[in-house]
Amino acid sequence: QVQLVESGGGLVQAGGSLRLSCAASGRTFSSYTMGWFRQAPGKEREFVAAITKSGGRIYYADSVKGRFAISRDNAKNTVYLQMNSLKPEDTAAYYCAADLKSITTISRYEYDYWGQGTQVTVSS
Repeated sequence: QVQLVESGGGLVQAGGSLRLSCAASGRTFSSYTMGWFRQAPGKEREFVAAITKSGGRIYYADSVKGRFAISRDNAKNTVYLQMNSLKPEDTAAYYCAADLKSITTISRYEYDYWGQGTQVTVSS
């Protein structure tokens, strides 16, 4: 099993920045892909970013490319999401997720474990 705990969400003005963290425990952190997803009220959960086991490959949704950066520190069992130039449409609950098969996919159905989410609200 894997336990995931997100932190770092909050209220920020448009154009501002936030850094989300996700601390993992349970399985060897460096053995699986990690992803970030988000879900706005009334919408489906959508892919934001993913990073492979060693951090060698990174993927982003088109909507966040150039503004967000995913990274991981395997020594600290933590994955990060640096969010810059935030827009009101980035407002959502943000979830980290573990893909134990390391398929490294944008599909939320392939992720095995999820955190409880952290709220990000961007005011205009």
